[in-house]
Amino acid sequence: MSLPRLVLGSTSRYRAELLRRIHADFDQRAPGTDESPLAGETPRERALRLAIAKARAAAADLDDALVIGSDQVAERDGLVLDKPGTVERAREQLAACSGREVHFHTALCLHDTRNGQDRIHIDHTCVRFRSLDAAEIARYVEREQPLDCAGSFKCEGLGISLFERIDNEDPSALIGLPLIALARLLREAGIPLP
Repeated sequence: MSLPRLVLGSTSRYRAELLRRIHADFDQRAPGTDESPLAGETPRERALRLAIAKARAAAADLDDALVIGSDQVAERDGLVLDKPGTVERAREQLAACSGREVHFHTALCLHDTRNGQDRIHIDHTCVRFRSLDAAEIARYVEREQPLDCAGSFKCEGLGISLFERIDNEDPSALIGLPLIALARLLREAGIPLP
């Protein structure tokens, strides 16, 4: 019996790099999902809704495939921190996070096109930033250019120096794809790992 095709419903290079850690043979498809928030939606609910929507959208017209959708929403005191997009916004976000806690909700959906089943997981990570001065923030943003990262940092790089601590169950979740949960969901769907 052949195994189903594995598809990552994302164009994110970070998620693709993570997935290669546990499974090298997969395709990537852009889900083309509208990521606008819905009224009254919590950050956790938004992350889960988008992970499911991305997996299902990327699964369109596929047979015999397992499609991975993932989304991450960062929040500080209930305020969603989107990808900054500019150096100025990255500096502003980091200054606002200085000495504070930021919560990351990383949702995962494994959509099985063989039976329409969605297997889901949500990881919660709490990051405590140390007190940062303007010069540290400027140096960091200039060196790492985290303009496409929610929260304006890359914890897998120099961004780790910005923190006092990280509390979570799965360190890969903060990068954008919770591999511990994904490995479990893939095994449940019949993919042998390791």
